[in-house]
Amino acid sequence: MGNNPSALKRARQNLKRNLRNVSVKSELKTIEKRCMNLIREGKKEEALEFFKFVSKKLDTAARKRIIHRNKAARKKSNLSILLLR
Repeated sequence: MGNNPSALKRARQNLKRNLRNVSVKSELKTIEKRCMNLIREGKKEEALEFFKFVSKKLDTAARKRIIHRNKAARKKSNLSILLLR
């Protein structure tokens, strides 16, 4: 922990950002699993609509640099491949 005011502020900011990032990553995992379950159950139309939502969330997380843009692209690609089978 830092001693000067700027280091203390930086530590507070990092804590807030870490909590927010963990929350977003958890949400991404949850919606990816939900999309996978829809695909496995054979509900193609619902899965397609939900895929659009997942894709948007992944792009937003990548734009905010919560996840890497290549990771977002890879996840979207894998989901779309499963969706089109």
